Amino acid sequence: MTVTSTSSAASANGSSVDHLLAVADRIIGEALPGEQVEAVVVNESETEVRVYEGEIESFTSSKSQGFGIRVIADHRQGFAYAGSLDEGVIAETLQEARDNATFGTADDQLGMAEPDGRPIIDLGLFNEAVASFPNEAKIKMALDLEKAVLASDSRIIGAESSDFNDSVSEAVVVTNTGIRVAGRDSGSYVMTSVLAAEGDDTQTGFGFSVGRDPADLDIERAAADAVDRATRLLGASKPATERVTIVFDPFVTAQFLSIIGGTLSGERVLKGRSLFADRLGDTVASSMITLIDDPTNVKAFTANEADGEGLATRRNVLIEDGQLNMFAQNAYTARRSGTTSTASAVRGYSSTPGVGSVALSLVPGDRAQDELIAGIDNGILVQGVAGLHSGVNPVSGDFSTGAEGLRITNGALGEPLREFTIASTLQKMLLDVVEVGGDIEWLPMSAAGLSLVVNDVTVSGD
Repeated sequence: MTVTSTSSAASANGSSVDHLLAVADRIIGEALPGEQVEAVVVNESETEVRVYEGEIESFTSSKSQGFGIRVIADHRQGFAYAGSLDEGVIAETLQEARDNATFGTADDQLGMAEPDGRPIIDLGLFNEAVASFPNEAKIKMALDLEKAVLASDSRIIGAESSDFNDSVSEAVVVTNTGIRVAGRDSGSYVMTSVLAAEGDDTQTGFGFSVGRDPADLDIERAAADAVDRATRLLGASKPATERVTIVFDPFVTAQFLSIIGGTLSGERVLKGRSLFADRLGDTVASSMITLIDDPTNVKAFTANEADGEGLATRRNVLIEDGQLNMFAQNAYTARRSGTTSTASAVRGYSSTPGVGSVALSLVPGDRAQDELIAGIDNGILVQGVAGLHSGVNPVSGDFSTGAEGLRITNGALGEPLREFTIASTLQKMLLDVVEVGGDIEWLPMSAAGLSLVVNDVTVSGD
């Protein structure tokens, strides 16, 4: 659980959140003269159901609590955390945080976030239906998902797993610099992994559906997506090495955007680990690229009302019409960089604040994927990549990733392809984007996906 989903509406959230606030208030009340103290307190519950061959393979229901205390004194920072809200544990943890501060490196830019005047907007991220959804219904959803997969295509030889998951989290952030926020969020999803076979060839595929209300989960779509991913590459071959136009499937685009978002972190810039350092104001992408991080967009499953330091989240335009507009910042990196926080602090109760983009998306175009493909004479629709995160150098931008997909010939999809490699740089890829699709999909990750057309990409196969 990351403390990135908080709300100011504590009184509406019930006694549980009130209790977390009371714990945090007691911690802050122990601040000594000259100390800045921050308390993050979290309570969460989670259910996971897994079925296999029509039977319940596992059923897990868990609840957990924890808190973290950050202390800044004499320009030094200390931190400690624990997984219990016992009074004795809290006192010991506060003292441990103080002790750790004495060993910290002095830094006159250290300091807790302070209220910046932006109101926290209630986004309605908690749905009571998740907390009240019966266990029998959760099991039925997982079983129905497996049945839908197995009944869909004769080439499906098994469902490796079919799961239902849900969670409810409550979190508060309180500081003696004026931050006091609290809130709840909830979510649920179904996911399945399937195996397809044709002759001697076998392929796996996955599908999922995510919603804040279990009633929003689409069993049929999750099953269909898994079956499609498992069957579409049966009989695939390795392509020849060439330079072609690439169309990234929405799920692949989202993975690339997550990596690009990471390079736009003010923390990475300060550490010299961003390929975009010293490039503010420069053209870094095609004019069709406008990249936004907007945690206030409720369509994003990672939406949140306040960041990990308790500041109200906001819409940050990182790249606008191809021009690098800003970096994501938390309170500390903003001070070091001579700017203001973008409310992009991310953290769990067991960590100090980092910097991250949590709800990235490109401004979509107007055309669907099939319309994009119709205008390409020779290309590849890339529907999956492997090892992308480990294959990217965040400083140079070089990347090399294994990929699979479908041949595009004269505007139509053709034979399946696999075991080829895409190699380029993030900088070149962004500049070579020639069209952004209109098929935006909000996925259970830090970035939304859509189809993306990129010219002149090296594909290495045979």
